Amino acid sequence: MIKSQPAASPSRWPIWIAALGVLVFGLLYVAGGGYLATLGGSWYFLLSGLGLVISAVLLFKKRLLGAWLFALIMVATVIWALADAGLNFWPLISRLFALGVLSLVVALAYPSLRKINGLAGGRGGYGLSGVLAIALAASCWGMFIPHASVSPAGDGPGLTKVDPTKAQKDWKNYGNDDGGNRFAALDQINRDNVSTLVPAWTYQTGDVAVSNGNGAEDQLTPLQVGDKVFICTPHNNLIALDADTGKQLWKNEINAQSKVWQRCRGLAYFDASTEIVQPTDGSTPVKPVSVPTGANCQRRLLTNTIDARLIAVDADTGEFCQGFGTNGQVDLKAGLGDVPDSYYQLSSAPLVAGTTVVVGGRVADNVQTDMPGGVIRGFDVVTGEMRWAFDPGNPEDRQAPADGKTYVRSTPNSWAPMSYDPAMNTVFLPMGSSSTDLYGVERTALDHKYGASVLALNATTGEEKWVFQAVHNDLWDFDTPMQPSLIDFPKADGSKVPAVVIGNKAGQIFVLDRATGKPLTKVEEVSVKASNIPNEPYSLTQPLSVGMPQIGTQHLTESDMWGATPFDQMLCRIAFKKMRYDGLYTAPGTDVSLSFPGSLGGLNWGGISTDPVHDFIFVNDMRLGLWIQMVPQEAHAKASSGGEAINTGMGAVPLKGTPYAVNKNRFLSLAGIPCQAPPYGTLTAINMKTQQVAWQVPVGTVEDTGPLGIKMHLPLPIGMPTLGGTLSTQGGLVFIAGTQDYYLRAYNSADGKELWKARLPVGSQGGPMTYVSPKTGKQYVIITAGGARQSPDRGDYVIAYALPSSK
Repeated sequence: MIKSQPAASPSRWPIWIAALGVLVFGLLYVAGGGYLATLGGSWYFLLSGLGLVISAVLLFKKRLLGAWLFALIMVATVIWALADAGLNFWPLISRLFALGVLSLVVALAYPSLRKINGLAGGRGGYGLSGVLAIALAASCWGMFIPHASVSPAGDGPGLTKVDPTKAQKDWKNYGNDDGGNRFAALDQINRDNVSTLVPAWTYQTGDVAVSNGNGAEDQLTPLQVGDKVFICTPHNNLIALDADTGKQLWKNEINAQSKVWQRCRGLAYFDASTEIVQPTDGSTPVKPVSVPTGANCQRRLLTNTIDARLIAVDADTGEFCQGFGTNGQVDLKAGLGDVPDSYYQLSSAPLVAGTTVVVGGRVADNVQTDMPGGVIRGFDVVTGEMRWAFDPGNPEDRQAPADGKTYVRSTPNSWAPMSYDPAMNTVFLPMGSSSTDLYGVERTALDHKYGASVLALNATTGEEKWVFQAVHNDLWDFDTPMQPSLIDFPKADGSKVPAVVIGNKAGQIFVLDRATGKPLTKVEEVSVKASNIPNEPYSLTQPLSVGMPQIGTQHLTESDMWGATPFDQMLCRIAFKKMRYDGLYTAPGTDVSLSFPGSLGGLNWGGISTDPVHDFIFVNDMRLGLWIQMVPQEAHAKASSGGEAINTGMGAVPLKGTPYAVNKNRFLSLAGIPCQAPPYGTLTAINMKTQQVAWQVPVGTVEDTGPLGIKMHLPLPIGMPTLGGTLSTQGGLVFIAGTQDYYLRAYNSADGKELWKARLPVGSQGGPMTYVSPKTGKQYVIITAGGARQSPDRGDYVIAYALPSSK
């Protein structure tokens, strides 16, 4: 007689795995969610955590009720997620993806659970598993698709063929023209053929800005004049290259040295043989100059250096200019008094305004109350003789200080690039704040007048024409950090007004009348709250540019917190609830407060590119919040490794001479990811006729960065912080490279779609530029790649791209 075989015992291990996963989620949710609830935050994590723990216990006991309870919690979670985040992709991923994976595990265990309980069926668990697997796969696919912050409105710029008489001949200025339009009237490379761009030549400078946490970065926009391309390196070495081949024509090794802030954003160019443009509005005439017979430098390049020199060299040979200062150099520390290394530097390009070279200077932030002043000076472009000095602490006296005297110390400074209008003979300067950015008790009335403003000066005399303040008593380091862009602003009646458009770190864009400095779009004074620093002259109102789009300035709530998993999202919620946050202008105090977008964020030195043909501007931003705490000063305290003693990084900063030190850092999760939801950087097109966003897209992926600084090697286009400018062209394109991944990209200016990208050897923070070779008629797009911020990878590359040569 043959005995029947016993039925196979159903496997228990899928149930154990599911139960263990549910228990881990539940315990973490209960622990963190309970704390969050005590802070007044969402109760979701605590309640769902308790449910998950009960579900896990039931699953360990092999009870079907455990699976059904889990399913009920997941349904409630989906409802909560939609209510909390809406239909926004990345916030939903943070809330649902990890739990979706756990749901798949439970669904796969469900048939075994039914068998153990002596029940037939259970195939529905496999069916649900299939549905969940498809949903998870679709979610993964969605992670590789850009999700626009603002969908195209259909009114992006069209295409207008370049008028040959108005085509760009050279890129002679940092921002292309005197007014910093960063627009190229060229269309050989256009929307239809940009996808075929290939490298034409590559040059390496030999000067690698080593990333040691002290601000060594390449941030250059090259110049091009005729058949030469001119570049400067982080140590201010000057190089001329052949525009068609990239072959080095000459090199002058300045080799400027500084402990920190090694960078050169650009150069200035002057040709003494060209006719001087005189103002047409009755302003002071431009002074004529001439180069002495037999002297070099009829055509000259000018650079200011990280060790505070103004240098002029021959554009044809690279030799120092005879008759300019001393051996072609001017000491910019003159009149500043005590200037320790790295406390006063120059990184932005000088400005040639008629025949006057105008320079500002970067004064290290938050070191101490006694710092060099932020004087702005104008020099004769041929002789280097100082023509005037605008001292923000003594604006009526435009002469150099008498022997034994100095310019007023610790005044607001102008560290970013400037612009010039020849028709008005006027220089437009972006102004920063006094040297102790976060503490304003010692500020004077003039500090309050000029800090965080736009300043217009007569280029010949240095006389003030007007000043417009963008932030009152700036306590956030919300500098006006970029080159003012000069545009013709379209009015509703079809007329146009000469205007200045500029952004700041607070994400505000101001449009000002070029003649008066008065806003041409609505600016409101809104009420803000004070903090608790004694004697701080808090401004209880701040300007908001409500007539223009505000970029990346949303008022954060707990629901805006984000993480790669629900766990770091929960921890970010806890951190958010523990901080004081009153919105954009949350004043620092002795508690921990949140500043968003923060001094690292908003709109930065890369500036705005324009499309004057179709009345558009293009802006890129970064969205990185900072937490800040003012700490009572310890006697003889030294700055920590935060580095702000030399103004380079985060951490503890000294504020010597005040009752406080400051501790600050990026608002990041434990994984090193910004705590608010993506995007962290975008590219935005704004129609200046309507003052509305035409489109906004995320820029940059996590391919070359990731949690804890580990490269993910995944091109997830969440939009990364951008640092570096854009280039717009009449070919209907916007180029940008200033992301944390290693690409130069081209976008369709009509709708923001990415049309082309090229992999760079390292990241770039440079500004792209373009030109047409006078020898070959070929259009090139050029970018420098020295390394992206937050990346240890560094290089010294200059790369030119062009359309493939026809065979």
